[in-house]
Amino acid sequence: MSSTDESPTEALIQYLRADEMLGVRDIPIRLPERAVPGSPRLPQKSAEEVADRDERLGALDAEHVKSCAKCSLSETRTKTVFGQGSSAAALMFVGEAPGFDEDRQGLAFVGKAGQLLSKMIVAMGLKREDVYICNVLKCRPPNNRDPAADEIAACCPYLYEQIGIIEPSIIVALGAPAARTLLQSKQGIGRLRGRLHDFFASGIEGVGPAIPLMPTYHPAYLLRSPGEKGKAWSDLQAVMERLGLPMPKK
Repeated sequence: MSSTDESPTEALIQYLRADEMLGVRDIPIRLPERAVPGSPRLPQKSAEEVADRDERLGALDAEHVKSCAKCSLSETRTKTVFGQGSSAAALMFVGEAPGFDEDRQGLAFVGKAGQLLSKMIVAMGLKREDVYICNVLKCRPPNNRDPAADEIAACCPYLYEQIGIIEPSIIVALGAPAARTLLQSKQGIGRLRGRLHDFFASGIEGVGPAIPLMPTYHPAYLLRSPGEKGKAWSDLQAVMERLGLPMPKK
């Protein structure tokens, strides 16, 4: 074993910690504290590229999203929720819509579901700053209902432009509304998840470059149905493998 290889103990700790974070199993031992690893295997962008992307995302938010009145959600929102994270992210998470906490703070995934998403990201060996997180809708639907078709139609151009600016290597669609929107599918999340699909930013299958997309369960659903966390973790491991990230070892 070379000096750069993981020891068997460290590999076991990494595997157990990932399962512990996602609540896949209870672990009757205290794992040692350690810093969250970075993402050395993910593609790196130059400072100029990052600055350009940051500027374009900022302009999209300031000039269009914050003042958007394309649908009735503009009348009930507290704040628009554009999204946040690295503009050079290789991994992009897309949810369906902001919730109560997001509407108040103007940030994506900051409530209880967001806390679980953070654990999922850390279990992958990443930090929230390494990825980009946003939603299909930029305004909260009343009572957290599912997005309506006209609301999705109004907001989709903003999401597609975000994807075009960031150019992620892979997208994770969290929940059925996000997966159906991006894949233009009517199938349920149970049938869509578990395998990679092709997402075409052009909106037309086979036209333009395809981005791999993994549908999986929304963290809010996992909070209600913790027995499904193992399936979500399996989906994320497939994403890790596609990105070339170190895999937890048994």
